[in-house]
Amino acid sequence: MLSVTKVGTSPSVKKAFYGETADGRRVEQFTLTNSKGAEAKIITFGGIITCLKVPDKNAKMGNIVLGYNSLAEYENDKFYIGALIGRCANRISGGRFVLHGKTHQLTKNNGQNSLHGGSRGFDKVVWTGRGFVNKSGANLELTYLSSDGEEGYPGHLNVKVVYTLTENNELEIDYYAMSDAETIVNLTQHSYFNLAGQGDVLSHWLQINAARFTPTNKDAIPTGELKAVQGTAFDFTSPTSIGWRINERDEQLLFGRGYDHNWVLNKNGKALSLAARLFESGSGRRMEVWTTEPGLQFYAGNFLRSPLIYRGGLCLEAQNFPDAPNRPDFPSPVLKKGEIYRQTTVYKFSVN
Repeated sequence: MLSVTKVGTSPSVKKAFYGETADGRRVEQFTLTNSKGAEAKIITFGGIITCLKVPDKNAKMGNIVLGYNSLAEYENDKFYIGALIGRCANRISGGRFVLHGKTHQLTKNNGQNSLHGGSRGFDKVVWTGRGFVNKSGANLELTYLSSDGEEGYPGHLNVKVVYTLTENNELEIDYYAMSDAETIVNLTQHSYFNLAGQGDVLSHWLQINAARFTPTNKDAIPTGELKAVQGTAFDFTSPTSIGWRINERDEQLLFGRGYDHNWVLNKNGKALSLAARLFESGSGRRMEVWTTEPGLQFYAGNFLRSPLIYRGGLCLEAQNFPDAPNRPDFPSPVLKKGEIYRQTTVYKFSVN
């Protein structure tokens, strides 16, 4: 049994056996805590955040991410609950892309498209974990070697992801990757947040630092247009209730059964900057998303079903644009041989 960290203790990392996969792979759970009592539990299967506890306005700790009770449920999960996503987050049209005139065919796991790395993406592999504490806080380093040809992607790709729970109640995620051949990389984290810890998220207030988004066709593939949000249901430039316009008869909302789109963040370059703010009045919890990435996929849990609650959690996935490998006008996802891929996303928690 994992020990409980009391407020006032030093940051710590504890490791425990979590279970074995159906094919006999050992999975461990790491519990990161800080001196304020915040806690993140992460398993080596998929790098999944199974629990994230932060205080509400009454200083009561509560879990604000969706999760399951067993490893078997995570193995069978179709919604990417809490997982690391790769090699390439989001959809790739036709499940293929071209590098230097060569077509690379990927696993098609979303109709005719490839989604979130294929049928066995980074969310379904067992990572190697190492916990440690340093001046930044309580840390978990996860590493994985994705072999050449895995799910159709070229090059052996060494990946490292570091989760850090800071003393300021921030969960920082640093991603690194290097390949021995030119390839494409677009990593992200797919936790479903519910700052109330229960019910649906329609009463949450969201603000996204973006004046444009990328409309899609009926298969959720971007058309290539960067459309202004002003005057549309996609305008979150000021704090807006998620449920206010989610059921409007807007073609884009009908395609996604609600919000499931990429917003083009207001930024230049790779500096860490504010992407979004989320607030839930009952708990008083606030969350800010800071990232180095150019896009933010906001997904309102439109396809969640039992045992989870429909729209019971929302995703704010910092990443490159969907189908970027096939859109030369989008930011490039190409990682050249020997170069280092790096991105950082920080979830900052506070109370009103």
